[in-house]
Amino acid sequence: MHPHTHPDSARPDSARPDSVRLVSVRPGDGPMDLDAVRAVSRAVTAAHLFIYLVPETAEEAAELGVTDPGPAYLAFRSAAMGAVPWHVTLAAFYNFSPRAVRAMAGVWDAAPPERWRAARFLAAGRAMRRVGVPLTGDRIAEARSLIDPVVAGADYAGKVLAAANASVALPPDPLVALWQQITVAREWRGDAHLVVLADDGLGPCDCLVLHTATGSLPTALARATRQWDDAEWSAATERLVARGWLDSDGAVTDAGSAARERIEVETDEHCAAPWAPIGNAGARRFASLIAPITDAFTAAGTYQAVRERSDRA
Repeated sequence: MHPHTHPDSARPDSARPDSVRLVSVRPGDGPMDLDAVRAVSRAVTAAHLFIYLVPETAEEAAELGVTDPGPAYLAFRSAAMGAVPWHVTLAAFYNFSPRAVRAMAGVWDAAPPERWRAARFLAAGRAMRRVGVPLTGDRIAEARSLIDPVVAGADYAGKVLAAANASVALPPDPLVALWQQITVAREWRGDAHLVVLADDGLGPCDCLVLHTATGSLPTALARATRQWDDAEWSAATERLVARGWLDSDGAVTDAGSAARERIEVETDEHCAAPWAPIGNAGARRFASLIAPITDAFTAAGTYQAVRERSDRA
């Protein structure tokens, strides 16, 4: 969606899941199929996700003197931006409460951002080799031939976390270097998603409440990590009820589900342009090439263990 399109505008393409949904991109590039954009975006997100869940990440943070998982997460993810104050991380992360992000104050005293970046690469490499990610050198090279022009050609205006990660020098380890390029693409979509949320008038707590109401994110996990208090959560719920997106019991309505899907479609529309240099076939091929990363962590039980911890939260 164009940034100035009204959020309640009709979405006939997304209402017909059986149709081919195309969006025009830059002059000289062919139209992108939004289903291909959604597929590669999901693959990128899934292949990036393990870094927040594996024990290697906590171990590397402890080596830097930080054992609290909240500040460690914030430091690892924001280190690409440099030694920014916590207020900048809050702005870039959007759906965290100020009290959650304020806890990272002091992480750059424990270790400078470049050491956090190096530690993150170490954690990623250790974790991927522990679970036996089965990517050969040829597959890594092919994946890089597809993702590198995406990263190099993307427009980073307003894409703070993506731009920061794109500026980070790639490590010598080919598998970890591929993962870092995946990280750039993942953060690009996240940055684009924030534009859509703001355009739809969904504030930081509101978007989180809607997301959990759809069942896509466990409420206990969201509340524990983002740290919105009861009053803030209730106020956001009331705003969504007033919009007709939640019912009086806080359950998502049909209108709320449709709004959430529309937000995803609008995010896909933003994300079509970066993938245009490799086209629909290239995007789908890249998704296939990196799928073994997700498969290996799934087989290792990484995501099941997190779901179980979330249930106990």
